[in-house]
Amino acid sequence: MKKLEAVENSRAIMTEGMEWGVFKWLALKPRVRKIADLATEALNNAEDSVKATWSDDLKHAFNYLATHDDEASNGKKGKAKAAPKDIDPELLSVARGVFVADEETETMRLDAEDTFAEGEALATYDLHESAIRKAEAAARKK
Repeated sequence: MKKLEAVENSRAIMTEGMEWGVFKWLALKPRVRKIADLATEALNNAEDSVKATWSDDLKHAFNYLATHDDEASNGKKGKAKAAPKDIDPELLSVARGVFVADEETETMRLDAEDTFAEGEALATYDLHESAIRKAEAAARKK
């Protein structure tokens, strides 16, 4: 995946912000919030663009997992039930990897939102970019 300008800008300001004192942070927090929102939007758009290139079968497998959380996290919550016969098990496995990466990303993003900690936001970008790379790899498996 190519680097996204909004994400790189946000990384830079948040990395710099780790050195700021409390007063500077409070003064610049609204600006940092806007920059972080732009980065999140850019990542979401990149993710949507990649997933739009997926085959219909891969989209079907991913959507199946999105509606059957217990099966999506196979290995985390126990054994999954057998998938419907119309879903290729290999595609389901690929979709599961992307689904789990997406879930990890969203969990961390929500945690960062709750605390608005600059370090957590940076890690969220890393996870989101990793999830997009998995989605890109899934697209190549058409």
